[in-house]
Amino acid sequence: MQDAIESVNEPSIESPLIDRVAMLSVHTSPIAELGGPDSGGMNVYVNELSRWLSRTGVNVDIFTRRIDPHTPRILELDDGLRLIQVEAGPPHPVHKDELFCHMPDFASDMAFFALQQGVRYDVVHGHYWLSGWASQLLKDYWHAPTVQMYHTMAHLKNAVANDQHRETTLRLQIERRLVDIADGLIAANPHERKEMIHKLGASPDLIHLVPPGVDLELFQPHDPDEARKQLDLPDGPLILFVGRIDPVKGIDTLFQGFQRLINSHDWAGSPPTLVFIGGLIDGERGGDGMDDDLRRLTDHAEELGVRDHVLFRGSQPREMLPLYYSAVDICTVPSRYESFGLVAVEAMACGTPIVASRVGGLQFTIRDGQSGLLVPHSDPVALAGALRQALTDEELYKRMCAGARRAAIRYSWQMVSSSVVDVYQQLVDARTPAPISIAR
Repeated sequence: MQDAIESVNEPSIESPLIDRVAMLSVHTSPIAELGGPDSGGMNVYVNELSRWLSRTGVNVDIFTRRIDPHTPRILELDDGLRLIQVEAGPPHPVHKDELFCHMPDFASDMAFFALQQGVRYDVVHGHYWLSGWASQLLKDYWHAPTVQMYHTMAHLKNAVANDQHRETTLRLQIERRLVDIADGLIAANPHERKEMIHKLGASPDLIHLVPPGVDLELFQPHDPDEARKQLDLPDGPLILFVGRIDPVKGIDTLFQGFQRLINSHDWAGSPPTLVFIGGLIDGERGGDGMDDDLRRLTDHAEELGVRDHVLFRGSQPREMLPLYYSAVDICTVPSRYESFGLVAVEAMACGTPIVASRVGGLQFTIRDGQSGLLVPHSDPVALAGALRQALTDEELYKRMCAGARRAAIRYSWQMVSSSVVDVYQQLVDARTPAPISIAR
């Protein structure tokens, strides 16, 4: 009989489609209230990406460390989208620098959950260095490819941090190790890709350049006058800051620059008002209800003589942010380091120009002179000058308003989530065994 060669695995000729993804967010839940010390852009990213993936038919399980003993093990967030509380360490908040020793328990409990549920994952997507390490530990249980997204990198934060807020040596070591053992890396911008290659030693072939996204259905322009009325904001120029209270956000530069802005210009009408969204205000706590970080900021504003020109609104529901972005004249992002700059893109989606630091992802998301103005970080003089220019140069302001929305459209979640699925598919295809051929 003549020998014949035939495949015994013909279905693998077509790439297997992505069915289920494990999304790891160890140290912070994607549904946590924004404005806290560990609740910011990464929370929004994980939440939004997971929701958009589930809309396309990909089942997503988000794994986060349990910090409340009364929270259900499984929360159904949407069709095909679940949030899983993982038992790792004590069931209460623990500082993220103390979580590394609990990562073996985190990985073991994830593996146990998958065994109980009878599910397998096509891809494991880690967010932040702790999640990245947990995803590598899972290779002892699963054989799914892993993709890592840092969101922030320790060596970049340390480059602009004082001694008190420097990231740990352990984090530096793990971030370097992850580029060698992850199957794929996602960089949010070209600068981050360059840092991965030259500082962490990553292979360029492993890096996929995919920016975060913005919800263009939620973040769109509203009538400014109506928005001010709904939010009970004053007349006159308004400048907005949105972010958690963290030294890397450049809040000290913001307040010093704002003081200079108030004092260095003869304002014909009312001087500008700074609307500050960040920190926690709880009316049930008595007094002003502010947390310690926010109270220290109000004291600092008092020392600078600008307290009467600052409205501290605390953390705001995400659904309210489009009104704030639409109500103000300028949104400022004075950060010392930003991997992407989600606040800037959200504001631009609402048609609001940006004055921001020329750092990280901000130098790519903002088109200088077209959708905003970029200045050196940690420079209150430059920040004040750019804010004044944006508020007083009518022709420039109109041009930036028109360009802001156009700049943001590039970051629709529909496009971003599709790009992420493409990354997943490439990793799965690379792991798919070739058809086994036999001669007979």
